[in-house]
Amino acid sequence: MNKIINIIAFQAAWFAAVLGAANGMPWLSVVVVPLGLTLHLALSSAWRPELILALCAAVMGFVLDSVLVAAGAFSPIPDLFPVPFTALWMVMLWVNLATTINVSMGWLHGRYALAAVCGAVGGPIAYYSGAKLHAMTQMPEPAGLIGIGIAWAIALPLLFGVARKINERCRCCV
Repeated sequence: MNKIINIIAFQAAWFAAVLGAANGMPWLSVVVVPLGLTLHLALSSAWRPELILALCAAVMGFVLDSVLVAAGAFSPIPDLFPVPFTALWMVMLWVNLATTINVSMGWLHGRYALAAVCGAVGGPIAYYSGAKLHAMTQMPEPAGLIGIGIAWAIALPLLFGVARKINERCRCCV
């Protein structure tokens, strides 16, 4: 049941963040994603590692997406941070993603090659979908989508590795 709730909460927060940005309400992500994270933490048997993972994902997402924006791979609707930094609503999407790492996407733990393939395919699809929903100032070019795919082929396994380290460390501290 937790997996179903996790998937529904993730999708609802993703659409709220993307459609909020597309409709001049990027602040919606700062409301909805933390609500989803709070639900996730409440349902988790170990909330501390989940919160640490969400913070790590936020930092990772800010850096990775800012590099992609600076490289011209995509251009999100800007909000708090100036270009070439990514938008805060995009960072919130990374926090949202972190809520799935140990739950609905937990089957990818230890399967780093498969996580890389999922990242290489799923990353560009998510960014392209966001662009189609008008959360970008322009559609990503094919070269940009390839760059996003390469970045996500590295980022998703890395995020699973970070989660593994956090989970191991927090297990030792309990």
